[in-house]
Amino acid sequence: MGMPAEERLGLDIKRAEQELIAAKQIAVRPAGLTVPQYATLYVLAANPGISAAALARACLVTPQAMTVVLKNLDVRGLVKRTPHPWHRNVLETQLTDAGRIALEAADERAVRIEQAIADELTTEERDTLRSLLSRCGAAIERASTQL
Repeated sequence: MGMPAEERLGLDIKRAEQELIAAKQIAVRPAGLTVPQYATLYVLAANPGISAAALARACLVTPQAMTVVLKNLDVRGLVKRTPHPWHRNVLETQLTDAGRIALEAADERAVRIEQAIADELTTEERDTLRSLLSRCGAAIERASTQL
């Protein structure tokens, strides 16, 4: 064991992530959504017509996971997928009116979680946290390329 448990930050980061996801799941459930579905609708609202591959990257999931999310949203009538006018093998994805209503209902509750985090920290602390998390991500990427 090359590093004592009390010096390892991975567990703290994972715990915070799991607490965030659990809270958001509770927040978006009344709108009939899961967190991945909510994230997908949120990104789609800002990027109408985005491809599934780009959507997967923006939502930090695999393309295979995004395919399942989009299929479920499509079946429920929350998104519509149409062939791209020039690239026939690419489907453009758009929110439907029902999708926008679900997103608004979910976001009204999910934003409370984000606001609680923001309220806990000063503006400077939020900026510092973002910087520290970015540095952690860069360190993880560097370390993983050396394995």
